[in-house]
Amino acid sequence: MKVVVDRNKCQDHGQCVFAAPEVFQLDDEGHLVHTADADDALRDEVEEAADVCPMQAIRIED
Repeated sequence: MKVVVDRNKCQDHGQCVFAAPEVFQLDDEGHLVHTADADDALRDEVEEAADVCPMQAIRIED
């Protein structure tokens, strides 16, 4: 599964980090980093992360 974060929308709130910490992290400067090619076993967590994103900046591509 491909995880796409629209960097123009993302404001580094970090809600996705709580929903799917295996895929999303905040770096030392507080900016979001993520695994673009995530394991399909993490789909539920990534979908939750997309749902809780206040900016709706996360999407999943198959």
